Amino acid sequence: MNSFGFEIQKDNTIEYDKNDLSLAAFVLRHEPSLYNCIQCGSCSGTCPASAISSYQFRKMQLLMRRGETKHLREDVAHCMLCGKCILVCPRGVNTRNVIRQIRIALNMN
Repeated sequence: MNSFGFEIQKDNTIEYDKNDLSLAAFVLRHEPSLYNCIQCGSCSGTCPASAISSYQFRKMQLLMRRGETKHLREDVAHCMLCGKCILVCPRGVNTRNVIRQIRIALNMN
């Protein structure tokens, strides 16, 4: 049989109904300003950690809300808690406290 450069891909469907959303519920309960986030990316654009690593607050909190917390511990460890993201947030999200609450939930104190 000839190969035309194609192969069958494995299914990569994500079933969000099966993901554990308890971390997002914990963070949203302790920092309700996260409900105001519009995913504009200002936080990631000003973050000094995102300039030198793959850390992005916007991506991290989106994955947290979806329940995809597999690599969250490594991402949160990159945050230096400098607070620049709070200063540029147009919706007033307390991003520093969001990171702090994630660290508390993951026992990273």
